[in-house]
Amino acid sequence: MPFKTELHAHTKETSNCGEVPAAELIEAYINAGYSTVVITDHLSTHTYFRYDYGNMSWDEKIDVFVKGYKAAKDAARGRINVLFGMELRFDMDNVDNDYLVFGIDENFLRNNGDLINMNIKSFSKLAHENGLIIFQAHPFRVNMRITDPKLLDGIEVYNACIRHNSNNEIAEAWADKYGLMKSSGSDYHRPEDVGKGGIITETPITDNTELIKTLLSGDYNLIKE
Repeated sequence: MPFKTELHAHTKETSNCGEVPAAELIEAYINAGYSTVVITDHLSTHTYFRYDYGNMSWDEKIDVFVKGYKAAKDAARGRINVLFGMELRFDMDNVDNDYLVFGIDENFLRNNGDLINMNIKSFSKLAHENGLIIFQAHPFRVNMRITDPKLLDGIEVYNACIRHNSNNEIAEAWADKYGLMKSSGSDYHRPEDVGKGGIITETPITDNTELIKTLLSGDYNLIKE
């Protein structure tokens, strides 16, 4: 029996572009037959436009960031595996690049300072020292810039969002050229986005340790609806 895992999903509680509350997201993915969903809410200055960003401590920013994940975890009630990830954008890089980061936990976020004010080079070093994996999300959309492949583990080669042209075929060719891992994600923001991306495995992915192990092994198939 194959098991489906969503690798790119946003909640209304945290991501300002998210239109679906976490509890509804969970029901949608259960109904779509997924065994696991990774909540990858945005961690960027845009996340906080409704808040007094300049006067918030890093801990206060993380309090906001974890809301969607925690709401999803509570709503799941053991019926689906809910894992913690993020879609990170740096202010210092001055580009619209986004990075899906897998393997994080709340302690990592709270203990390593203001990640938003890092850059991909400094964050890549920190992430790999902590056993995390970095995929560049939809790297060939308009306004994105090429990232040094040596700073990445993988590329999101299939982004299913119908509201953007992610040039997925170019992303896949880029991953092949540089030997990067590949991922697929629905980029879930709205009800109609459910179940259009992710990965398929022979056994369920129940925690971040298993997720990292699976991605590193390459023992999965991409969902491309």
